[in-house]
Amino acid sequence: MPGTSGPGFPGGPMPGFPGTPGTPMPGAGGTGQAPTSPPPGFIPPKPFSLQSAGPGGAVAFVDPGAISRCLFRFTYIWLANGQQFWFFPIFVGPTSIAGFRWTGWTWAYFGIDLRLIDAFTCS
Repeated sequence: MPGTSGPGFPGGPMPGFPGTPGTPMPGAGGTGQAPTSPPPGFIPPKPFSLQSAGPGGAVAFVDPGAISRCLFRFTYIWLANGQQFWFFPIFVGPTSIAGFRWTGWTWAYFGIDLRLIDAFTCS
């Protein structure tokens, strides 16, 4: 993508994210490294959509506490823009999540704002 120098973030990685120079990788129960195997070979059924969950069509966002139960586990994510992919989260912040996204042949470090996630499920 033009103007992009880091995976997932225009202009480069976000300061303070794990893997950013000078920022240690988290170790809370995991290694902070990409999985050594591919994700499951299937797409799980999509759970209730969060974007349409609010009253009167109001948008609901992913709660950091809810998605934190997926840390260091294969997680399937559906974004509000229609993209969907396998993800292996290693860090959950108050408004964002970071980890490794499956590209179809390898894992790539990736981070995203929780407001962009429509639904998720982890195994």
